[in-house]
Amino acid sequence: MKRATAAIVVVVIVVVGSVASYARLRRGTSNGSLPAATVTRTSFIDYLQLRGEIRPAHSTVLAAPMSGGSDLQIIQLARNGAAVNAGDVIVQFDTTLQQRTLEQKQSELKQAESEIEKALAEQRRRELAARTALEQAQSALSRARLDLEGADLRPRVEAEHFKLKASDAEHTVRELEQKVTAERASAAADVASARQKRDKALFDVRETERLIAGMTIRAPAGGPITILPNRRAAASVFAQSAPEFRAGDRAFFGAQIAELPDLSVIQLMCRIDEVDRARMQNGRAVLVRVDALPDRELKGSVQSISLMSRPDFAQFPPTRNFDLVVGLSDNDPRLRSGMSATARIEIERLNDVLVVPATAVFQRAGVPTVYEIDGSTVVLHRVSILRRGRDQIALADGVKEHTRISLKDPELEVAAK
Repeated sequence: MKRATAAIVVVVIVVVGSVASYARLRRGTSNGSLPAATVTRTSFIDYLQLRGEIRPAHSTVLAAPMSGGSDLQIIQLARNGAAVNAGDVIVQFDTTLQQRTLEQKQSELKQAESEIEKALAEQRRRELAARTALEQAQSALSRARLDLEGADLRPRVEAEHFKLKASDAEHTVRELEQKVTAERASAAADVASARQKRDKALFDVRETERLIAGMTIRAPAGGPITILPNRRAAASVFAQSAPEFRAGDRAFFGAQIAELPDLSVIQLMCRIDEVDRARMQNGRAVLVRVDALPDRELKGSVQSISLMSRPDFAQFPPTRNFDLVVGLSDNDPRLRSGMSATARIEIERLNDVLVVPATAVFQRAGVPTVYEIDGSTVVLHRVSILRRGRDQIALADGVKEHTRISLKDPELEVAAK
């Protein structure tokens, strides 16, 4: 009996509370101050919103030369976003050191060429001297042979003397012939050595001239130029942003200074969380709104999603996410590489369902509920949720089409009053 009595008391309290709440709702909303929305039967679209950066599908990166010094100073730099023509100077580095090196190498080249002339002159002198000595020896040999022809008519001693003289002359001629050959080879080696030294000096001059030419970076094609950030000037090693390069900055060899994008094909580079990666597929429709172009909405689709995640150090502790590329089918001449944009990616679509704003569904005792506004009264309806999106909710049942529902909790509004 006591338990039955307690149950009856609880039921009475709930009924009285409901009546009181209904009365408060009716009194609090009789002035029509609640914001309302209409239940509509339409297509429910669940979408994911991502932030990203406009990037061209193809671009040419202009970098500092890979040689010529490890600390290159910029003395001239094109303005970021400026339209350039093919052949225009984009970056000019200081070439003072290279010019001094070029002057030194040119001096070495002139000295090497002078040494070649000296070696050639010495070659001609030594060869001429050897030939002269050879000719004299050959003349002496000819006289000795003439003297030897009448040796039979002379005394024996004198005949032997002529024979020895002719033999000595032949030996001298052979020695001088070998000397001429040796002098010619030695002089040729000296000339070759001088020419090798000249070739090295000429190579050094041309290499230095090439380095100096590489210190001037020109645009390979026309278009808007984008100056890239100078990571050396960042506040810290882990900083997410850095100031762009400017005249007077120093760059290490191979540093990327500027980018010449091909804006005929545009992409949006985004990053997607691990929890959303499984729901995303290539080919999903995307609407992109660029911050700098508020009057234009661009269409596109998901082009690719990276297979491997990578950490994002912009938050602590770092989160892991995936790179997502949106290909844009629309274009705009005002687009520039690096512009920030928001992408709305369609994840799921349900046609011909009841759709209400997400702010119109409230939880009451763990049950989804909406408040119907019927004239000056508010009627509570329990609903079944089919799909829940970021801004909209698809309902399976519990309310009819064209019903006006409250966007705020009437009980909270009444309590606030």
